[in-house]
Amino acid sequence: MIVKVFGCALMGVEAQLITIEVNVSRVAKIYMVGLPDNAVKESHQRISSALKNIGCKIPIKEITINLAPADIKKEGSAYDLPIAVGILSATNQLKCKNRLKDYLIMGELALDGKIRPIKGILSIATFAKNNGFKGLIVSSDNAKEAALIKGLEVYGAYNIKDINNHFNGFLKIKKTYNYPALSSRTDFMLDFNEVKGQNYVKRAIEIAAAGSHNILLIGPPGSGKSMLAKRIPSILPPLSIDEAIETAKIYSCIGKVNSFSGMVDYRPFRSPHHTVSNVALAGGGSNPIPGEISLAHNGVLFLDELPEFKRDALEVLRQPLEDRKIVISRAMKSVEYPANFMLVGAMNPSPNGGFEDLNSINPERKSSVKKYLSKLSGPLMDRIDIQIEVLPVSYEDISSKIKQESSHEIQKRVVKARKIQLSRYKKYALYSNSELTPKLMDNYCKLDFESEKLIKLAVKKMSLSVRSFTRIKKVARTIADLEGSEQIQKIHLFEAIQYRKLDRIKI
Repeated sequence: MIVKVFGCALMGVEAQLITIEVNVSRVAKIYMVGLPDNAVKESHQRISSALKNIGCKIPIKEITINLAPADIKKEGSAYDLPIAVGILSATNQLKCKNRLKDYLIMGELALDGKIRPIKGILSIATFAKNNGFKGLIVSSDNAKEAALIKGLEVYGAYNIKDINNHFNGFLKIKKTYNYPALSSRTDFMLDFNEVKGQNYVKRAIEIAAAGSHNILLIGPPGSGKSMLAKRIPSILPPLSIDEAIETAKIYSCIGKVNSFSGMVDYRPFRSPHHTVSNVALAGGGSNPIPGEISLAHNGVLFLDELPEFKRDALEVLRQPLEDRKIVISRAMKSVEYPANFMLVGAMNPSPNGGFEDLNSINPERKSSVKKYLSKLSGPLMDRIDIQIEVLPVSYEDISSKIKQESSHEIQKRVVKARKIQLSRYKKYALYSNSELTPKLMDNYCKLDFESEKLIKLAVKKMSLSVRSFTRIKKVARTIADLEGSEQIQKIHLFEAIQYRKLDRIKI
């Protein structure tokens, strides 16, 4: 007798259908085929123990288990539960043959029959909804997360005995519901009202947050670069439901979602150390997992002491900054992870930390500065929209008793500008000005005659690349949105040009 049970394999943040076929005949042996890894092959020992401990019989017969399609490698212990359900059904201990086709079933079994949670359940639930499955049966610890996907029946079982009772009509498992309430938090532990002075830098950061632009802070040690960067999440717009679920899918793949709500409540802020490897930054491994750039999706990736990162690690950022995704290719498979993040970098202007070396006539100093800045390639710098110098705070600012503007007040202006952008680009499914394509820029970043003259002069004087030119126009569009202006004015463009610090430095 052949029984089919349906499960899933993860391919990045997407799921793919796996059919578990169980056939029982007379010879006392278990065969498992369909490219299972060692963890899957070992599952029959966990399953045998679990079924015995809940009072079910293990048939002394040949049991053939096929995991199809056979060309996809099946990894991990998440197939324990569907295989066990298939064995119970094939041996007539579970009266559910006609109903199994309506459900995806996934979970790891403990030796006592308890169902343990698995990673990637949000992607599996999305797949189930999009492919016409009625429901999903998972561990009770995964149920809240899976129930974020509306229109899908989610059953969270504590023990495989619960599933046995459910299908045999003894005691039904209750459906799990999840009505997420996204936070509108304003009481961040790190607030811009703690930062004295630096008003021009705060202005640049506000523009970056309003348009989701990449920003680089350049200044000597102690000028407040890291302090400013760490407060950026406090002025970003709250996550929308779609963004929260999209972000939660990535964290679900590594098992790091909020166990209470099943989702990621706030925009991510990732700050890897400068010794981070290429794989840790971009993602990868023999069984690819998301890296820091994907974990920062819909949030902020902060790279402090930017030139101290390995150059090849920084070059990994070039494609994701442009395409807003990362494709990781291995011999056996290729997976894609989203990587739509706001890059925030901080660096000293020279190896000694100060600005004075930039204009030094000393050949040795000039050479050391050139070598230091050469770690940041031109193509990478082109992708950073705003480059702003952060000068040391004066004594007058430090000792001032004037109350500084709070993150909440800045956030209100940022949210207002983002709403303008969401409304403008609604039909293109874009969230911010930083995502504009060249074609859309022709429509929404038009310049008047005076502005055209100004940008032409800037391109000539600063030797700007085409990519730098387009970044300036996107920043100008955001400045116009913050001012409530429908058209980009000359003053908006002039301010945007001032935010190209490294383009104005000639070594």
